[in-house]
Amino acid sequence: MVGNDIVDLHEAQLASNWERPRFLNKLFTESEQRYIQDAKNPFQMVWRLWSMKEASYKLYTQLCPRRFYDPKGFECTFQNNSGTVKFKGFQSYVKTKETSNYIISEARLHIQKWSSKVVKFKTIDQQDQSEELKTRLLNYVGSAYQLQKSELDIPTLNNGKEQFHISLTHHGCYGAFAIG
Repeated sequence: MVGNDIVDLHEAQLASNWERPRFLNKLFTESEQRYIQDAKNPFQMVWRLWSMKEASYKLYTQLCPRRFYDPKGFECTFQNNSGTVKFKGFQSYVKTKETSNYIISEARLHIQKWSSKVVKFKTIDQQDQSEELKTRLLNYVGSAYQLQKSELDIPTLNNGKEQFHISLTHHGCYGAFAIG
């Protein structure tokens, strides 16, 4: 199982106002807010923590299929590019990659090798991006596989014999897929 999330930093700069009153209080615990306050680049720290939470949420919903909104319930800790996210009795191991263009996090139940493949889109249309990401994933795994989604839109790959958990993400000009 795997969860991933990508944040296009240019898009986040344009579309969000993370410094507005109460924004941080709604999404981040006190210890996470200290990470943000102490960071050399608070903007990047906000989106790093957010991507860690989102990746872990996607992993959690593969185990417990239900939709809910509780960003403060997912608490991040990290050192360098690795960390953990805890939610109630659940814990995920998260790796994060930061570039000047995007931040991507990948969550797993156990420490494993990175598998997310990043895609730079040619279009800004979200529907086109979603289709391009699915096409790139299917080209990567081969024509024997089909992409399926559950009632809650949780994606899997299936070839009739085996099923793989996957995670898809896109934001701004970037997307990524990971295979569990």
